Amino acid sequence: MTNNENPINNQCLLVESATVPSGSDTERGETKRSLVSLPLEPLKRDNVRIEVAWSSLNYKDALCASGHPGVARTLPIVPGIDAAGRVVESNCDKLATGQSVTVFHAEFGTASHGGYRQFIEVPSDWVYPIPDSISPRQAMIIGTAGFTAAQCVDELQKHSIEPDDGEVVVSGATGGVGIFAVMLLAKLGYRVVASTGKPERSSWLKSLGATEVIGREELNDTSERTLLKGRWAGAVDTVGGNTLATILRSTNAHGCVTACGLVGGTDFSISVYPFILRGVTLQGIDTALISREYRAGLWQRLGSDWKLDNLDELATEVSLGGLEEKIEMILNGKVAGRVVVKLADN
Repeated sequence: MTNNENPINNQCLLVESATVPSGSDTERGETKRSLVSLPLEPLKRDNVRIEVAWSSLNYKDALCASGHPGVARTLPIVPGIDAAGRVVESNCDKLATGQSVTVFHAEFGTASHGGYRQFIEVPSDWVYPIPDSISPRQAMIIGTAGFTAAQCVDELQKHSIEPDDGEVVVSGATGGVGIFAVMLLAKLGYRVVASTGKPERSSWLKSLGATEVIGREELNDTSERTLLKGRWAGAVDTVGGNTLATILRSTNAHGCVTACGLVGGTDFSISVYPFILRGVTLQGIDTALISREYRAGLWQRLGSDWKLDNLDELATEVSLGGLEEKIEMILNGKVAGRVVVKLADN
């Protein structure tokens, strides 16, 4: 990562092409990351300008920072799918100067510049006020990961999965979504079984609320059995692939499995038996296409009756200049918990 010699107050992490690709126009060559300064443009109609105080590092951000064509939909791009700060200029009546806000949108940090910059300009309907009970830093500790976990828990409740129904398993439990799922389910009284490939994190996961910790191999059955012994009343799967197939085959009658990840693969093979013999529900979780009203309502819950204790203890803090090491770590599965990115002194 290289630094611009004379950065101004709109420093950002920019991902751009490092080589000229050969072949088709859609082929992409190597990319590079550098700290540069982007000029501030006049504010467009219905947009707001935000001084970003905090962002976060998600697996998706690391893919974007590596120029992954499935995530970085255009180059150059500033990664960062989350951002929190204060409004410094507004062309929208609903958002006032000085207001603490957070930004969530499917295009933010993938198809348009994201949160790894000190000032951002975004459409007003991408912006959500932060509940008074949550600081901007805490909002980024939650971020898209915590919101996704909250969606999973909300769907389990909508499908009538109650704490007395049995154990709920969380795969990939040391990841961003996983730790929030463990904590939120435990807060609501569920018996949580956390699955992880990091056995050294077992005590930590139990301190977050897991009643039991199992190895990820226990959720990777490679037999050809169409059904396994039922164990789970519900599940939050952040892995995908055969892990998801194993969970579905071992879910109890009328259980619900929420699926929100693909690090273990995008494909899985399974018969219809869990669905037609046990009535299992597979509920996909998509944070991009939900309504603004639903997002705002769930965000408010995360600041009230679903607010988690000790949020500040979940995160490692880095600056823009310190992101390089963390990006490589998260790509190699070496990060547990959340990484927040500090962009302002206040």
